Amino acid sequence: MVQVSTGIAYDCDVLVVGGGIVGLSTAYAITRSAPGTRVVVLEKEAGPARHQTGRNSGVIHSGIYYRPGSLKARYAARGAAEMVKFCAEYGIAHAVTGKLIVATERSELPRLHGLVQRGRENGIPVRELGAAQIAEYEPEVEGLAAIHVGTTGVCDFVGVARHLAEASGAEIRYGAEVRRIDRRPELGVAVLTGAGDVVRARVLVNCAGLHCDEVARLTGDEPGMRIVPFRGEYYSLARPELVRGLVYPVPDPAFPFLGVHLTRGIDGGVHIGPNAVPALAREGYDWGTVRPRELAETLAWPGSWQIARRHWRYGTGELRRSVSRRAFTTAVRRLLPAVTADDLVPSAAGVRAQAVLRDGTLVDDFLIREGARAVHVLNAPSPAATASLPIGREVARRALETLRSA
Repeated sequence: MVQVSTGIAYDCDVLVVGGGIVGLSTAYAITRSAPGTRVVVLEKEAGPARHQTGRNSGVIHSGIYYRPGSLKARYAARGAAEMVKFCAEYGIAHAVTGKLIVATERSELPRLHGLVQRGRENGIPVRELGAAQIAEYEPEVEGLAAIHVGTTGVCDFVGVARHLAEASGAEIRYGAEVRRIDRRPELGVAVLTGAGDVVRARVLVNCAGLHCDEVARLTGDEPGMRIVPFRGEYYSLARPELVRGLVYPVPDPAFPFLGVHLTRGIDGGVHIGPNAVPALAREGYDWGTVRPRELAETLAWPGSWQIARRHWRYGTGELRRSVSRRAFTTAVRRLLPAVTADDLVPSAAGVRAQAVLRDGTLVDDFLIREGARAVHVLNAPSPAATASLPIGREVARRALETLRSA
């Protein structure tokens, strides 16, 4: 076992596990709020933002989708404005493009109207469009009706993460995978890394994303959920001139996924996706990546079977689009009729770290829990990158309170 011994010097006050945008924002917020606090960040990869942060569509979300009063609604709307300001201040590539949410079937019109109401409740300006008005924004997109959300944008989230790492003043240790954690409530925590180093801290902050539930259990806390990884597959559009900005379908409220959408990124290219299929490993970015232990753990979680039982029809469609470019193209053509299968060029996939409860509930809000000498971020998928600055401040606040009471 890793030991924390009385009288041994601490390597830091707060140890953050995870060098994605949420972990780095937390480190940044701690040192801004409490100068002189010693912070170490452990990241198992060779650089920052290698997983969820660096493998998404780069969208700064407005917050229109999320339940009023939820952390997602509050932090996304606030975080979007802060993210644009942050990028402008530090010269990080970004653009406020606005986006369309388009209804292509009559059955979607009530849900589209519901988004208008939700946007108003969340303080987000929304313009309602008839079919003919869609062409003002996107000449190649067709639909029955749409809404335009002007506060949506895109940015380089990896660039944001790098700046947070540099500006935080924290010690960032890359290639430092957590292997064991020994927590002593009266003393603190000691973490053994894969390189054989032991890092001693007064407080641990778990921002491990795809591995956050594992880190919570290593700490000795039962999180009451499990990360079930869902892979999102993307294509690039060979004819990017077909799309001016961002175009989304009307989402299904039963799922936390937004559906296959079109995103003109900061590089000028247009990304299409993602779908949502079960990944066969926590970092299963393709069907060929299988980790038997991780897959067995996912299958052993009762919530996984509840998801499959309730949503098998939806899942079957997602799987079909994963293995068939023609099926994926058909989904895209609902929004963009001019697209062909030849226009879709395979691109890098991402994996969403989705927290699932034992009864199969997909956790639909950010989830932050505390234990002795520990703060755990247990659900922070999209729009966590958008909301990373306010999330970081909230996690930092809890960590500093824990530190003061230790």
